[in-house]
Amino acid sequence: MNDFSVDIDRLGDRLFTALCEAQAIAPLTDSHPQLTLEQAYGIQQRLIARRLDSGERLIGKKIGVTSQAVMDMLGVNQPDFGQLTDAMVVEQGASVPIGRLIQPKAEGEIAFVLKHDLVGPGVTVADVLRATEGVMACFEIVDSRIRDWKIKIQDTVADNASCGVIVLGDRLVDPRQLDLFTTGMVLEKNGRIVGTGAGAATMGSPAIAVAWLANTLGRLGMSLKAGEVILSGALSAMVPVVAGDNLRVSIAGIGSCSVRFD
Repeated sequence: MNDFSVDIDRLGDRLFTALCEAQAIAPLTDSHPQLTLEQAYGIQQRLIARRLDSGERLIGKKIGVTSQAVMDMLGVNQPDFGQLTDAMVVEQGASVPIGRLIQPKAEGEIAFVLKHDLVGPGVTVADVLRATEGVMACFEIVDSRIRDWKIKIQDTVADNASCGVIVLGDRLVDPRQLDLFTTGMVLEKNGRIVGTGAGAATMGSPAIAVAWLANTLGRLGMSLKAGEVILSGALSAMVPVVAGDNLRVSIAGIGSCSVRFD
C-alpha cells in the first residue's frame, strides 16, 4: 500500500487549516518534491471535502493557468482547474474584508452560467455555446495559501487552483451574440487602467477553455452541471490588491463588475 494516501489527507487538512486561519504555509513541493499532478488533485479533493463538511456547497468550477506566459512560468503545457463553493461568492459592488485573505490578486474574467450539463470527452465549442445560459463579467480574487506565491503547478492545484473569492456581474448575455475571441476587457484599479485584454488571451477563446475543462473532467469521470458557474480564465495579468482598493472590470458586449476591499 502506498503511504502517500495518508499524506493526501494530511496535506489537504493543512491547506484547510491555512485557509481557515488565513495563514500561509510553505510550498508542498518543498517537503514532497516528487508530488504528482494526480496526487495534487487528490489533495484538492480533500481540501474541498473539508469545506463541504463545514457547510459549504459546490456551485461550479474555475479554470486556471490559461495563458502561455503562466504555463511557461509553471513549466506546464495545459491549464488546471479548481472548484467553487457558495462561500467564495461576494456580491457585485460589495466589499471584501481583506483579513479573510492572505495575499490576494484580482483577475478580470468571463464567467459562464450553464443551462445544460456538459459531459466530456468530445465536447466542442459549439456544445459549450449551446449549453450556456449566458456569460457575465466577473472578478476572481486569487489567493494562495502557499507562502509568497512560491508555487509550482502541483502547489496551486492542491490549493484549489489558488481560488480566493469570486464576484459576479449582474448582467447575463447570450454568448452566441458575441465574438468571444475579440471581446475586449479593461480592468481599473482606483480609477486607473491597470490591465487590458481580450477573449483570445484565454486559450484562444473562453469557450475553448470551457470545452477543455468539460473534456478533462470527463476523463476523470466528472461533468459540468446545469446551473454551475464556470470561470474561464484571466484576460490579463493578476493585479495585487490591498485594503482601500476599488476595482472595476468592463468587458465589451457583456457588461461590468466592481468590488472594493476593506
